[in-house]
Amino acid sequence: MKRKVILDLAVTLDGFIEGKNGEVDWCIMDAEMGFVDFLSTIDTIVYGRKSYDLWGQFIPEDNCSDVEKELWDNVHSKEKIVFSRTQKETDATVKFINENIPEEVNRLKNKPGKDIWLYGGASLITTFIHLGLVDEYRLSVHPVVLGEGKPLFTDIKETLNLTLVDARTFSSGVVQLIYRTR
Repeated sequence: MKRKVILDLAVTLDGFIEGKNGEVDWCIMDAEMGFVDFLSTIDTIVYGRKSYDLWGQFIPEDNCSDVEKELWDNVHSKEKIVFSRTQKETDATVKFINENIPEEVNRLKNKPGKDIWLYGGASLITTFIHLGLVDEYRLSVHPVVLGEGKPLFTDIKETLNLTLVDARTFSSGVVQLIYRTR
């Protein structure tokens, strides 16, 4: 069976994935939301270079909870692929891809394994959407309005027709919506 590319993101009620200065402090991390379960369904994370620089090697503070440390250990145990126009070195922890995005992603989808998490950033998400490479949208809508920031969807040229496959509401007020492409 072909692996899916899943866009899994936290988004504000007004459609932002980051505040105007890149802040994500509004994002609720709640065990009830099943993020650890989601991580068990993937074995590869796809980043744009800027997102990888920010989060791909992130190490939590020493004073953070054991749960948070375990979560980051889990994230860092996955295969990491970074799409970058400029950075080329590849090592044991990360593979950089500079061209042929559709071919590379389809090769990944056809390899045996679990699903693939499209982490972001915004321009890579837009590229994947334009190329028809996103199979599932897993959006956790947070009960906050920022007013400005980095929007989830930018520069979309065609209508995306999606099918809702699941919707869950959490006590934190977060609503998770899972859509598949038609």
